[in-house]
Amino acid sequence: MMNSPQIAAIVLAAGQSKRAGPVNKLLSPINGKVMVRTVVETLAALPIDPVVVVTGFEAPEIEAALSGCPVIFAHNPDYADGMGGSIGCGISALPEGVDGALICLGDMPHVNASTINGLIEALSDKGISVPVMGGRQGNPVLFASSHFAALKSITGDKGGKKIMQANAGYVREVPVDDDGIFIDHDQIG
Repeated sequence: MMNSPQIAAIVLAAGQSKRAGPVNKLLSPINGKVMVRTVVETLAALPIDPVVVVTGFEAPEIEAALSGCPVIFAHNPDYADGMGGSIGCGISALPEGVDGALICLGDMPHVNASTINGLIEALSDKGISVPVMGGRQGNPVLFASSHFAALKSITGDKGGKKIMQANAGYVREVPVDDDGIFIDHDQIG
């Protein structure tokens, strides 16, 4: 466990939301708030700094929905190429001295704050903290800074799974009672 690590969050909000139909799911209301704002507000209430939001598709609308939130925006001009470039864009936007980055999906607003705190508490110097429930790994995933170079090199529509597999000895599964680690919003309504 790190002693008071500086943890950043990268919220992936650049996708085209194709599976959700004609709407940008990140701008859809969940419990009276725009979905991506719910994700950001959860993070902003935790010991996380900075929160980087990676935009791409409909960037002005995403930025407007997050007006007043304490975030840094990083625009991925190649957002159509997939999640990998957005992860790299977010990592590149982090300031020096960050000990770890929590990779968050903008369409997963139901993750409990206690789950994120558990991931932070479990992080080691070269670690990767992943929430697990019922034997299944979920999101978000917290990567120590030693993995930042590898995260920047991801291409296509892939996340950090290969990095987790290549560093299996450093992966720490954090048991949680939070089905929010599995719930995304590919279908609205």
